[in-house]
Amino acid sequence: MTDPQQWYYNTATGEVELGPQSPMQNRIGPYPTREAAMDALKTAQARNKQWDDEDHQWNSWGAK
Repeated sequence: MTDPQQWYYNTATGEVELGPQSPMQNRIGPYPTREAAMDALKTAQARNKQWDDEDHQWNSWGAK
């Protein structure tokens, strides 16, 4: 069972929710704090950039 004290970011409404209130396809999380959930899109963007950079390094390994 999910801890109701965890926070989620609702991608459909742009709102932060305490506990899983919206459908799963509209949620990012869980996060330990409201502030962390508010930064969900920034966190996702930073992780995506890091993964893209790692993919680029992996795919270009050994290339001149």
